[in-house]
Order: sequence, then C-alpha cells, then structure tokens
Amino acid sequence: MLIFLLGMVAWSGFQLHQLSLEFDALGAARGSQETQLQQAQRVRQALESVANETRKLADAGNANAKSVVDELRKRGVTINPAAGAKPDK
Repeated sequence: MLIFLLGMVAWSGFQLHQLSLEFDALGAARGSQETQLQQAQRVRQALESVANETRKLADAGNANAKSVVDELRKRGVTINPAAGAKPDK
C-alpha cells in the first residue's frame, strides 16, 4: 500500500511539474505575440486613417479618390467614417 501511495504522489508531482512547464511556455508565447499584436493595431489604425482621408477626398469630388473608393466597395471593403475619427479631449 505504501509503494502505491508513493507512486501516486510521485506521479502527481511529475504531472504538476509538467503543467507548470507548459504554463510557463504558454506565457512566453503570449508575451512574444504581444508586440506583433501592437504592431498590427498600429498598421490597422494607419490604414483606417488613409481610407478615411481617401473617402473625404472622394466626397469632395476628387475623381481618383472616388474610383479608389468605388473599387474598394466592389471588392466588399467599406470605409467606416467613424473608424478613423479620434475622440475629442
């Protein structure tokens, strides 16, 4: 009975150690993706800003901007006017 209990304790300790290693590896992977996520958000904001400015030019009558907006619309890309707006402080 003692050998069985020692085996169970050893097995539980091994499993706890393995889970701890996997948890640390998962945290490291998440940390390495954080910078990529921030860069992707910056690129998205820049793209939304360019799209908004293009939409404004198209609304003002610029033929080239209007053709770009029309092509984007044909391809299923809509420009949300509120997406590039910065909140007033």
